[in-house]
Amino acid sequence: MKKVVVLVGPTGSGKTGLSIKLAKHFGNEIINGDSVQVYQGLDIGSAKIKKTEMEGIQHHLIDVVSLNDSYSVYQFQTDVRRLIESIDRPMICGGTGLYIKAALYLYEFDEGGRNDAFDQIYQSKTNEELMDLLLELDPEIKIDIHNRRRILRALELALSGVKRSMKQKKDHLLYDALILYLDIDRNILEPRLKERLDHMIHAGFIEEVKALKAQGFVLNTIGYREMNHYLEGEMTLEETKEMIVKVTKKLAKKQKTFFKNQMQVIMLNALDPDLFDQAKTIIDLFYGGNH
Repeated sequence: MKKVVVLVGPTGSGKTGLSIKLAKHFGNEIINGDSVQVYQGLDIGSAKIKKTEMEGIQHHLIDVVSLNDSYSVYQFQTDVRRLIESIDRPMICGGTGLYIKAALYLYEFDEGGRNDAFDQIYQSKTNEELMDLLLELDPEIKIDIHNRRRILRALELALSGVKRSMKQKKDHLLYDALILYLDIDRNILEPRLKERLDHMIHAGFIEEVKALKAQGFVLNTIGYREMNHYLEGEMTLEETKEMIVKVTKKLAKKQKTFFKNQMQVIMLNALDPDLFDQAKTIIDLFYGGNH
């Protein structure tokens, strides 16, 4: 089973810097695990790593999609799985929990449109009757009886010999994954986020949002969304900064809950002075001491 190192944690926890140091030591290539950084043009507001900061480490899935195009969880899953298989020592670094889980676990999505002809065959049957038919073919399936579309899709699959219940085991890892979570106290995180935001503004974050707006891109993404409100005159800059920090802290709390509940993570103190050595020791054991 392919070994994958995964480095996750909230915004401002130092994932990027640590990932570079670890990748240089272990010979990893880094796969971006942030849903915003796949897009071109979202550089400052997403804290996207610069070429000069990569220190020669190969990075993947950064700047791969135009803002004119969409990029789904399914596409991310497909791309990451392809990269994992092609890279000798892959490392995923990011904070978008659903995307990372979809890539690492048995997490399947329906692709393609529904078969309307099939649906019409069963249009006279109630959801309960459809469920009875489905359970005869796939007794272990768990599905919302009010979701007729999903019931019909599962029935269509079952009639073709594919049991959807076999696709519902989303807690099954497809890889030998070591998931390290960089934890940081919320009270410590806030001043770090404020300092980080000031640095982003100094680096041209407001100008970046203005340029995107001029191109017709008004984004509903943390940071960009609030800056657009500021540019519309709806908030002062100080109010905007406070709001960005507030929503980022809220996101950090959700991220932590997701990773702790949804994945088997090893928690590390992001501010521990020995963080690199701790992570290095854990990864060295994971690789069997062969690095």
